[in-house]
Amino acid sequence: MNPTGATEPTAVERAHVRNRRGQGGRLREDIIDAAVALLDETGDERSITLRSVARKVGIAAPSIYPHFSDQPRIMLAVVQREFAGLEAYLRKAVEEAGDEPRDRLLAICRGYLEFARKYPQRYRTMFGGLWMPPLGEGHSLSEEDTLTLGQGAIQLLVDALAECVAAGQSEITDPPLDAVVLWMSLHGLAHQRAVSRGFPWPEHSIADAMVTRIARLTEA
Repeated sequence: MNPTGATEPTAVERAHVRNRRGQGGRLREDIIDAAVALLDETGDERSITLRSVARKVGIAAPSIYPHFSDQPRIMLAVVQREFAGLEAYLRKAVEEAGDEPRDRLLAICRGYLEFARKYPQRYRTMFGGLWMPPLGEGHSLSEEDTLTLGQGAIQLLVDALAECVAAGQSEITDPPLDAVVLWMSLHGLAHQRAVSRGFPWPEHSIADAMVTRIARLTEA
């Protein structure tokens, strides 16, 4: 609130003011920003409609069409951005873990769970959200639009497992397969933490024990 009593513009609104001064290329990103903000605020992806997003940005709904043909296309852009954010989050965790393969693997797995806990609404939407419409002919999205979602993050897990094997710290024989098994286990733990909030979850011990067993980590 400013001294005159007027409400201060939001970040999205300030960005849109700049767009009107010649930065129209930012509008697509503003639309995605608005959709993410609505998701965080409401916790319900059904709140993200063309009208609600347009209202959040401060534009007329038809102004969205040159950038997104419909709501599923907006949601796909949101999910693509969040998967890129997850990958960046995990890369940072790896960089901070040092050079020991075992530590790097554990850092990725802990980082994954931290991301899910820090951004619960986004995480739920990324994995099996209501936004996913029918795919294929007659619809705005195809199977190809969704095939690469999360591939960067899962590849980090594959690479970390392979590094553990090469260092003699893991006895697995199929890193790509075991990476999927490990991811599914992490996803299950993230889900249970989200729905069983009253349970006294240990900070790392359950996750570390799960990773140690699935990755067949050794002390070498």
